Amino acid sequence: MSPFFEINNTTTGKARAGTITTDHGTIQTPIFMPVGTVASVKTVHQRELKDNIKAQIILGNTYHLNLRPKMDIMQAAGGLHKFMNWDLPILTDSGGYQVFSLSKSRKLTEEGVKFKSHIDGSLHFISPEKSMEIQRQIGADIFMAFDECTPYPCDYNLAKDSMEMTHRWLKRCIKWTEENPEIYGHKQRLFPIVQGSTYSDLRKISAEFISEQNAAGNAIGGLSVGEPEEEMYRITDEVTDILPKDKPRYLMGVGTPWNILESIGLGVDMMDCVMPTRNARNAMLFTWGGIMNMKNKKWENDFSPLDEFGTSYVDSEYSKAYVRHLFVAKEYLAKQIASVHNLAFYVDLVRVAREHIIAGDFYEWKNSIIPTLKQRL
Repeated sequence: MSPFFEINNTTTGKARAGTITTDHGTIQTPIFMPVGTVASVKTVHQRELKDNIKAQIILGNTYHLNLRPKMDIMQAAGGLHKFMNWDLPILTDSGGYQVFSLSKSRKLTEEGVKFKSHIDGSLHFISPEKSMEIQRQIGADIFMAFDECTPYPCDYNLAKDSMEMTHRWLKRCIKWTEENPEIYGHKQRLFPIVQGSTYSDLRKISAEFISEQNAAGNAIGGLSVGEPEEEMYRITDEVTDILPKDKPRYLMGVGTPWNILESIGLGVDMMDCVMPTRNARNAMLFTWGGIMNMKNKKWENDFSPLDEFGTSYVDSEYSKAYVRHLFVAKEYLAKQIASVHNLAFYVDLVRVAREHIIAGDFYEWKNSIIPTLKQRL
């Protein structure tokens, strides 16, 4: 039986190419994971995710899925894989970040969080145990411990208290998981989350505590919440120095194409973000040549492919002029084409990064390509 995580290269530096093996398939790392919050990657069909975007793993969200379709429907369907007809790996976020974002309609205690649904205002409660129960019912291959995500900026004492509660919650998550086996016949693996805001001493304490739990993999949370990029990189670098080298490292909620490449260079294996689809719906495309606003008049008579240097399947099918026309005409197809393009670009970006890691020239390539990726076309 294959180990859960193997490192496939011995290049110098912290960047690594690896393989994660789950019961629903293998994942080549570094990997970008499209976000399918409510059992759907917005505007994108599952067939396109697999065949055209080449996604190897997608995300679902505990908070949202528990509110709808609710867990009785989820269990009757046989779990999220069967419910959404997706036979590749899935990761679920514990709901901690969503509860954090509901700061005006929640009450946080040691026991858990009471909050009002953003849908209808109904009252709900999530504890570490409840989050684990919901994620068992969802059935993701990788599921996250329930944590509290602090805002930025954050007072030191608040960050410390929050981190310590996250650690106590983690122990409860582990206990519940050990006492309640999987229900769909495939292995689920729990990832704890490092917290501590942008305070190096807190992050060190948290990373050491998380490492001691000997989980299958580990996540870095509480970043990409408004702090400067340099702070995110600094904390990521410090944390990956501590987290076990033989376990996958997941940096949550990141980010721009250059954020992703810089994070890979700091030893991160897994990333996710809503940016490629959210920005796509607002006519922003990421390409190997830079960033394009597809509503700009400059594309009106440009019949060249969307990304002249890209490998996304949509790049040879649709011109800049056509996609601009769709956005100006407010056709739904514009958002679909743009979303598929951006996701395909992100997945291609980490694929090429992996190739350069294996070849041994990742850092030179990263430093040369980032200025191009940042430029506005």
